[in-house]
Amino acid sequence: MATTMTTTKATPKTTTMSSNLFSAVVAAPFGRMGIRTDGDTLCELVYLPPTYALSTPRDEFSREVAAQLRAYFKQPDFNFTIPVSEVGTTHQRKVWQQIAAIPRGEVLTYAQLARRIGSAPRAVGQACGANWYPLIIPCHRVTAANGIGGFARHDGGFHQEVKRWLLWHERVPGYC
Repeated sequence: MATTMTTTKATPKTTTMSSNLFSAVVAAPFGRMGIRTDGDTLCELVYLPPTYALSTPRDEFSREVAAQLRAYFKQPDFNFTIPVSEVGTTHQRKVWQQIAAIPRGEVLTYAQLARRIGSAPRAVGQACGANWYPLIIPCHRVTAANGIGGFARHDGGFHQEVKRWLLWHERVPGYC
């Protein structure tokens, strides 16, 4: 007697934890962005996969953060004006300050940035991975000497595709 096996295409499930973790979850061209706020201060932005549930902003400040993210997704030259919490070590803040100065459409390697501040490429990469405010502090503008490099403490998959999209969006030569 032969066994017949029927398969169906699995539908991705939507994650529904967003209402407890984030002040809002908004659509992004690469998936979703989670927004965490405390009063009128941004505490964190998080790259999320497209299966993550959207959630409407809880308050006026979260709505403003969402509006500024949408503005950036439409126009890569958009300048964020969102107040952020001061976080990070002295070294991380030094790295983030240098990253924030990289113009749209340009990249630096981890080694180039390290030389600018008298650090090591690995320490710069670790500071990039610890960035609480991606897009505002555009750590995607820091790449490896021989390619795109990691992103958000990941070496491939979803996060690397986000980095690739951001570099394309900003018209970085070699990525657009």
